Amino acid sequence: MTNRTVAERTLTYGSVAVGSALLGAGSVWMGVATYFARRVLTPDPNRPDDTIVHAVHSDSVTLSGTPDLLVPGRYGLWFDGGRGHARIGAVLEVDHRRERVRRELLGVDEGRLRSGPARFNGYYWGRDPQSDLDLPTQDVVVPAQLGPMPAWIVPSEHGTGERWAVLVHGRGARRLEAMRAIPALHAEGLTCLVPSYRNDGEAPEGPDGRYNLGMSEWRDIEDAVRLARARGAQEIVLVGWSMGGAIVLQFLDRSPLSSLVSRAVLDGPVVDWGDVLRHHADLHRVPAPVGHLGSALMGQHWAKRLVGVSESVDVARTNWVKRADELHHPILLIHSRDDEFVPVGPSEELAQARPDLITFEPWSLARHCKEWNVDPRRWDAVVRAFVR
Repeated sequence: MTNRTVAERTLTYGSVAVGSALLGAGSVWMGVATYFARRVLTPDPNRPDDTIVHAVHSDSVTLSGTPDLLVPGRYGLWFDGGRGHARIGAVLEVDHRRERVRRELLGVDEGRLRSGPARFNGYYWGRDPQSDLDLPTQDVVVPAQLGPMPAWIVPSEHGTGERWAVLVHGRGARRLEAMRAIPALHAEGLTCLVPSYRNDGEAPEGPDGRYNLGMSEWRDIEDAVRLARARGAQEIVLVGWSMGGAIVLQFLDRSPLSSLVSRAVLDGPVVDWGDVLRHHADLHRVPAPVGHLGSALMGQHWAKRLVGVSESVDVARTNWVKRADELHHPILLIHSRDDEFVPVGPSEELAQARPDLITFEPWSLARHCKEWNVDPRRWDAVVRAFVR
């Protein structure tokens, strides 16, 4: 065999090896990107305990476990496997290692609070508007496209019954998340409708059983608005938290019933899913190209089966900073600069792009969608002034 033949074969075998290695790396990246996309879109029904109750006194409780416990404000605790609920208030004492915190105990709503595991509750309330707010509440179902979806209606005795607010909870949350807003809206004469929506654990599942980041969930809110209109609503105020904000924005863009909406209140909203996905890729040390590939896969028709969705999730359509010129409704945008889950940047950019429509209320200290918890008086005041 000549030296030239040896060289040619060596080059050929080397090229095949490098190509195989690249192909293998590409397969790994595709697999990781697919996993990343599925994790974003898959509901997680398991909500494990994240807090330890170390001591209970008549007016305080000592806790550890989650960084939220160190943030001032009002919060809740589920305990005894979710069967019990308590409300906690001001930070009274923090140990020198910032591991244990003693907080004011504002009340025990259900069960007997004692030492043991618990789960932090950012909603503050843990039951329903009748039990927790002492407001007459109707349990109804929204006749939606996918089937009956449970909802609360809280009529206001201060209004004519023509102004309604539809409250949309966030990803992985429940209707309880919206209860904090009801007193302020109720006081301004709005009847509050708090619906569930597909894949939230209360309503029926969607065709694929996955979140669509607002791209399909807006149809359930359209069904809720239709119910409100059938019961006398002439004007609708939409209120959304986190992904609920993304759902509201899609409704305003895509529903013919958006003409009924006079304004919207968004709390810690996702106004650009691309930015949120990049943030979480960084948090979990996912390489940037893999994160970009995962986002791209969600929107590809050919990748629907791979990602596990029945309709493509085009992340680009959720970028309202770029689509700011398409907005037509006045919006109150509340967002904490200390939000660890949905970065505030896109909200600030959107407010700068449309100062004619958007009233921006920045918060500090509050973690994701906990602006009310940190300063409920301010939250109620700005919301009441906006809807008034």
